[in-house]
Amino acid sequence: MKIGSIGCDHAHDSSFVMDRPSGAGAGLFLLVKSDAKFVISGKEHDVRPFSFVLVRRDTPISYRAAFDRYVDDWFYFDYDEKDISWLETIGIAVDTPVHIEAAGEVASLFKMLAYEHYSAERFSDELEASLLECMLYKLARLTSDPADTVTGIHPARSERLTNLRTKIYSLPEAELSIDSLAAEIGMSRSGFQHSYKKMFGVSPISDIIASRLDKAKRLLSGTNMSVEEVSSSCGYRSSYSFMRQFRNKTGKTPTEYRLETRNSK
Repeated sequence: MKIGSIGCDHAHDSSFVMDRPSGAGAGLFLLVKSDAKFVISGKEHDVRPFSFVLVRRDTPISYRAAFDRYVDDWFYFDYDEKDISWLETIGIAVDTPVHIEAAGEVASLFKMLAYEHYSAERFSDELEASLLECMLYKLARLTSDPADTVTGIHPARSERLTNLRTKIYSLPEAELSIDSLAAEIGMSRSGFQHSYKKMFGVSPISDIIASRLDKAKRLLSGTNMSVEEVSSSCGYRSSYSFMRQFRNKTGKTPTEYRLETRNSK
């Protein structure tokens, strides 16, 4: 697949209508960001915001605003039948609208894709091709049947859980609780703990502890911070709790760990 032209956040008023009775003349990808009315090969579709549509070059298509405006990201692309077979193999629907429950990362990838398409910087062609492939794989993951996934968890929920786990390891010093994490992704406490353990093989509390101890190990081996300062920087309210948990998990006190790692260098 090779992109010919691309645009982001194109907005039109309620009178907007695009009608291609003989097809677009090239492959067309739309990331629809507003309510819209589509007719594809004679079949009508009510399309919700954050749906995508990928159509062949000769597929009859028309679309318009459902209410006061129409907004989309789009690109035209050249392709051969091997490309269409690959899309179908990974689970990308062709010639039909598909709604995405968590489209934030897709929209971000699209903006990067548009930037590289119009860029004259080094490796822009290579980055464009890689970003396009990445975005399509992301769409395939987000729209796959939970029965076809490794964990059996809906792709949109899987993405939210992964983002949450990334937060846990990126901000080990943050005051995180099971209740606050569950609320952040709109789940009950028990449902969140069950899904998290099912997906990652560990409980969220285990990950919170592991993230704090990982940071503590880095600080102990790479800085001259005191044990009390390390404890505070890793989200512990008391150095006693930190030292007890550190020894319980590593078999060493923080001071013993520091001396051992420095002597081994």
